[in-house]
Amino acid sequence: MLSLLLVAASHCLAAASLADRVVVVENAGSPASVEIAEDYAKRRGVKNLLKIKCADSALSPTGETIAYADFAGAIETPLKAYLVKHPKIDFVVLTKGIPIRITGASTGVGNNQPSVDSYIAAFGYAERKDVIPVVLNDSGFTGKAWANRFWNSSERFTHAKFGGYLVTRLDAYTIDEARLLTTYAFQSERTRPSGSILLDTALSHGLGDVTKQPLSAIKDGKLDSHMINEMSYNEYDADMVNAAGILEKKSVPTILDRTDVFIGKKSDLMGYCSWGSNDPKFVAADYKLLRFAPGAIAETAVSTSARTFLPTTGGQSLIADLISGRVTGVKGYCDEPLLQAVASPTILFDRYTSGWTLAESFYAASRFVGWEDIVVGDPLCAPYRK
Repeated sequence: MLSLLLVAASHCLAAASLADRVVVVENAGSPASVEIAEDYAKRRGVKNLLKIKCADSALSPTGETIAYADFAGAIETPLKAYLVKHPKIDFVVLTKGIPIRITGASTGVGNNQPSVDSYIAAFGYAERKDVIPVVLNDSGFTGKAWANRFWNSSERFTHAKFGGYLVTRLDAYTIDEARLLTTYAFQSERTRPSGSILLDTALSHGLGDVTKQPLSAIKDGKLDSHMINEMSYNEYDADMVNAAGILEKKSVPTILDRTDVFIGKKSDLMGYCSWGSNDPKFVAADYKLLRFAPGAIAETAVSTSARTFLPTTGGQSLIADLISGRVTGVKGYCDEPLLQAVASPTILFDRYTSGWTLAESFYAASRFVGWEDIVVGDPLCAPYRK
């Protein structure tokens, strides 16, 4: 019992110091945003709270998209000014009620339509000389992004070292579910993780070269053309297989499925990665019955898994359903990202089970910023922290 109390105390001290590196952005025009932002800031002890005002994205699907001119005036300008005055901030927390995508921006797919989150994550990139711009092009989808300078880093994140920011949001179908993301993060810091990490490949894809995982978008300081055009499905399965091998060596309970069956209805998971509705054998009901332990994180290789955080029907599988299943952190995409933008399972689960924060783990595993990515969850959550 004493050892558990000591572990919990060390978690609290670590999280307290990290809280000074967080700014919470609150949309004063959204009751949902105000409630979630102030709840998080109070519970995490975050003193940096920036109030902005824009359309309330919690009210309707149309509100989830914001024109760049409106974004620049309502969000970008005040946030950049705040960050200049607070140079030690590394993490930015958005909430339900703040739009998820921008139209007419300088990066993003199609008509320059990135996620709000990933666009903010790339703040400052355009002014640096050591960044690599990326043009992605495959299957009729074309867009501009930046190569993530924090990709596959073995060093912990700071804005001063890597530039940009680690941006997450507290979002879900409901206000209560969004607030529970913080509750689960706190719960995970009081007990040692014991749940399994489920990696569900699709047998029909075949298997790429496991020894070459994870594939990088940059080779010898230059863009790898193979990774700019969409990577093969078998490479992502190979990444899952590689992740399983690493986790097993670390004695982390792991379930690797190499069959053509979609695995759902599992409980007490600490991690999850699959093809979601892109799995040929996908069963929506089973996906919605996945249940997670406190501190669990997830990723699905689904193009529009974060296209909305409002109840809807039809279309591809949504990460919001995993949030309803009590996942603590999850990554999705507001528009087509191409497969190479999906987080590397190898890096994601290796960093997380090594004690890195939720935000660091997802961003270290992600190749691009200024793109379509959305990371949901308390950025400071770190259940495996020693």
